[in-house]
Order: sequence, then C-alpha cells, then structure tokens
Amino acid sequence: MGAILLAFALAVLAWVLVIGDLLRRTHPAWHWYVTGYPLTAFRVLATWRKVAMLNDLAISRRPPRGLVGDLVVKGDPLRPVAPRISFPRATRMGLTVTVRLHAGQTPATYMKAADALMHAWKVHAVRVTSPERGLVLLTATASDPLARPGLASAPAALLSALIGALESGGAWVMNLRIVPHWLITGATQSGKSTLLARLITQLAPQDVALVGIDCKGGMELGLFAGRLSALTTCRREAVAVLTALVIDMQDRMHACRSAGVRSIWELADTQRPVPVVVIVDELAELYLSDGRRESKAEAEQCSTLLLRLAQLGAALGMHLVVAGQRVGSDLGPGVTALRAQLGGRICHRVNDPGTAEMTLGDLNKDAVAVAQSITAHEQGVAVCTGPDGGWSRARSHLTPTEEAVTTAMKYAAMTPGLPAIDRALAALEGDDK
Repeated sequence: MGAILLAFALAVLAWVLVIGDLLRRTHPAWHWYVTGYPLTAFRVLATWRKVAMLNDLAISRRPPRGLVGDLVVKGDPLRPVAPRISFPRATRMGLTVTVRLHAGQTPATYMKAADALMHAWKVHAVRVTSPERGLVLLTATASDPLARPGLASAPAALLSALIGALESGGAWVMNLRIVPHWLITGATQSGKSTLLARLITQLAPQDVALVGIDCKGGMELGLFAGRLSALTTCRREAVAVLTALVIDMQDRMHACRSAGVRSIWELADTQRPVPVVVIVDELAELYLSDGRRESKAEAEQCSTLLLRLAQLGAALGMHLVVAGQRVGSDLGPGVTALRAQLGGRICHRVNDPGTAEMTLGDLNKDAVAVAQSITAHEQGVAVCTGPDGGWSRARSHLTPTEEAVTTAMKYAAMTPGLPAIDRALAALEGDDK
C-alpha cells in the first residue's frame, strides 16, 4: 500500500512539474502568481530582519532603564529594530514592499542595500524609490523581462512611437508631443540603429515630415529615403537643410503670432503646418573639424542651427532626435548646450563612461551606473528616461532592415514636401555646377 501511495505521489509531482513548466513558458505571469510569488513573499518576510541588520537598516533603541549617561551598566540587551514593512504585494512579474523609515533614515541607505536584497530574495533586481516622505518603495522584479520582451502595445497617437518594452513590462513609448527632443547614444552593435529604424517605421504612417541627416554617406538613413522629405549625406548639405528649417521655423513663429497663439497646436487644422522630425545619425560628424577654416565654419554653423531648433522648435512642431556613438564635451561647447535642450535620453551600451555620464549624468547618477553595466550580449537594451523624470531599463523591438525598408516604401506616398528645403538643396546643387 505504501509503495502505491509513493508511486501516486511521484506521479502527481511529475504532472505538477510538467504543467508548471508549460505554464512558465506559455503564461509566465500566471506561473509567477501561482508559484513564484508565494515563495518570494515568504522569503521577503523571513529574511527582512536579518538583511536589515546586516545592511545598517535597523536601529538599536536604548533600554528604558539601567543607563548612566550613554553607558549601559545593567538592563535589557540592545536589540536592533528593523523598519516596518508592508506585506509583499504581487505585481505582474514581481512584487512591491513599502518600508516606513526610521527617524533620520534616507532612501540612499536602501539604494546601497538593493544588491543585498536582490540576493536575499533571489530575484532579478530590486529598485528603490520614495513615493512620499518617510516611505520607501522596494520593487522586486522576479526575472529579466527584457530577455524576452515580447510585443508591448500602446494607443496610436500623432508623433508617438512604440519603441519597445520597459523593464516593468509596460510599453516603451517615445512621445514627441510630451518630450519634444531626444538624445540617443550607443556603441557599434548596441542597438542604436535598430532603434532609429523602429522609430522611422512607427512614424512613417503618420502625417509627419521626416528629415534625415546622415553624414556617413547615408548608409543608415539612406535605406528609408523613400519616406524622408529630405536626406543629407554630408555636412555641407546639412548646413543648407538646417538653415532652411530655421527659416521655416521663423515663418511658423510669424503665423502663430498673427493668430494670437503660442504653438502650432492651437492653430486651426487647415492652418497648422506639418510637424517635422529631424533625425541625426552620428552627431560627431557634424561637430568634428579637420582644422581648415571652411570646416570650422561649417561645424559652428551646425552647432548654432541645431541649438536654435532645440530651443525654439518644440512649440512650432519641429523635433530633434540626435544619435551618436560618442557624445562628449571634447566635440565642442555647443554639444553641452545642445544636450541641455534634449530632455529625452536613451543610453545603450557605450565604450566610455564619459558618454554615459554625458547622456544621463545630469539626470540621475544611478542611471549612469546601470547603463555602464549593459553587456555586449544585450543588444537593444538601454536605459531611458521617462516623462515623469525617472528612468528605466528598456529594450527596443527588433525591426529587421527589410521590414523597415518595406514600411518606408509602403508609405512613401505620404511624404510631405518641404519647399524651403527643396530650394536650399537646389541652390546648393547650382553652386556646385
């Protein structure tokens, strides 16, 4: 009889393991709620006091008696008191714990203990935020959601692009109406070009003019020339196009002033000019100079024109998306001034800490450290800023080159014309002849 019961128990256990593995692969969220969350919640509650003591999160209260000044001569032993925590609350792929701080504590202490909490709870990562004074929110992620991010979803909107998935499992959206200008950095093979392809693919079906500046001979953005209202492949052409955009921007200012409004979005639909998104691939090519007077003049012109577009373009429907492998103050003082106007930041794996610092350092020091930890095997993974001023790890959806080119050609008929740019490029060709 005992042997039969044992065999039955083993069969049931094997069946549970098979079902659990199938559930983990097909419905990971359900698998987490059924099996992962209860075990992790128990681990949080069981280890909290010990982790708090070892990481200086607990405090020692004086005994109520037996004190001579600060000397304990007799009384109860000093017992560290861990901060009070809430019961772990399940999320889609992790859990959250609210901690009430002791008097005098700050969230910085808990940020230092994040790695210890991660190992004690056996989770992928622990993020520390402070939603209100006196409280700390610990957000634990059970597994890396960016390893297999899947396809997130977001409602379609003008000048909004679904880029990929956030570490929280939500959609990674680049909304130019909310954050008008973006800086994207990343080394070769880090996923920067894939992100730009994804952005163009998302903006192609919209009533938006796309202007490409690719001073690497058009190798990257030239693939989407059918959907671009203009494409420049050298700095001389870039100066002409940027000058034409600044002139167009001044015309838009005059139209808004005449109508008594402060942005083109307050104009009537029949009067509103088409939004323009300027995509710059490899910013350094616009700023570097070979020492010749003409080269220095072109670099200074590009710096001034880009800065004017970034400073004044948001309300006038002109947006910048600037990408580069290396972005640093050594490119010139204009780069630092331009960076200050680019509120959106995306940092892939970079080859030097200076670029990560330049991209994220003025917003959050913790984000810089996380960006520098991205490995070469995590293509497409980046640290991005959000509209709320925070930051998150994210991964762009893989958009094959063939798919991006096909999409660009599909919507080529929607490409708006920009007469000012056409005239500028025509004049440039006439000068060459």
